[in-house]
Amino acid sequence: MEDYYQILGVSRSATKEEIKKAYRKLAHKHHPDKGGDEKTFKKISEAYHVLSNEEKRKQYDRFGKSGPGAGNQHHSDFGGFQGDFDFGDIFEEFFGFGSRSGGGRKRRGEDIKINVTTSLEKIIKDEERVVTLRKMFPCEPCQGDGSAPGTKKKTCSTCKGKGKVRKEAGSFLGSFAQIAVCPDCHGEGEISEKKCSSCQGEGRVEKEEKIKFTIPAGIDSGQTLKIAQKGNAGRKGTPSGDLLVEIEVKNNTSFKRRGEDLFYSTIISYSKAALGGKIEVPLLSGGKISLKIPSGTISGKVFRISKKGLPRLSGYGQGDLYVTVNIDVPKKINKKQKELLEKLQQEGI
Repeated sequence: MEDYYQILGVSRSATKEEIKKAYRKLAHKHHPDKGGDEKTFKKISEAYHVLSNEEKRKQYDRFGKSGPGAGNQHHSDFGGFQGDFDFGDIFEEFFGFGSRSGGGRKRRGEDIKINVTTSLEKIIKDEERVVTLRKMFPCEPCQGDGSAPGTKKKTCSTCKGKGKVRKEAGSFLGSFAQIAVCPDCHGEGEISEKKCSSCQGEGRVEKEEKIKFTIPAGIDSGQTLKIAQKGNAGRKGTPSGDLLVEIEVKNNTSFKRRGEDLFYSTIISYSKAALGGKIEVPLLSGGKISLKIPSGTISGKVFRISKKGLPRLSGYGQGDLYVTVNIDVPKKINKKQKELLEKLQQEGI
């Protein structure tokens, strides 16, 4: 999953102006009319479309690409290359993005993916959770540098500081050159005179951490929360990855769910359907609510109770509760009931 901040080459605390400037540089380089790659240009435009909008950026920071509308990225609030951008004042050249040293791109730490289960009853409000994970942290003795304290770094002799090496390979079609990350400095362009004894030059060590996060009200199964920079620390001081929490919502209730709406079925007597009256309907949050049944109600009639469903994931509004009533037709009746029904039949009812 590509990160929008990485696509534009900006930090998560970047200002709106910094995001706009980064977008202009990249758009100038990758615009199809200037010989750029169309797919890359669309990724850049999609990232800018989200991060330049305050509300969309907040949702992205909280949920990532798997937030509301994730199943339809190109038509949702998160997506959709629009193509309606002003290139009139784009003139600066962009020389690369991400953190680089010696020509080799430093990669951030790995994301950590976990699964968390909750229940339908719990998602009627925000739920606080704590998970304990073993993950990579920046090494304290070397402060994530990978070098022994007090020692310096020197230019890698293998790649001459470029971070990349050229390999010649041959086949029946002839020889060809392959550019690869330097195996000695791992793309850094420089190596430590002496490795840190605590992390063996990695710049990170494994530790345990308790991470607190919030499962938002109204979330659905299969959606993923992104807790920024709570994944593994990167090698040699590079940024940490993210913690990705996939949610499973179990439903052991008598309610059925469709988005933020809830559905409930109940049975009423024939006399209640004919004469009308009131019934009590349970709520997911607990307690009951009174529902008026008008006289002459037919079996299968659906009633809507406004704002008694689940909270909308956006935090605004609430779904509805739909109640289906079915009429109970008794299989056996006593003599008195039969006489009453015969009288009703005589009356044409």
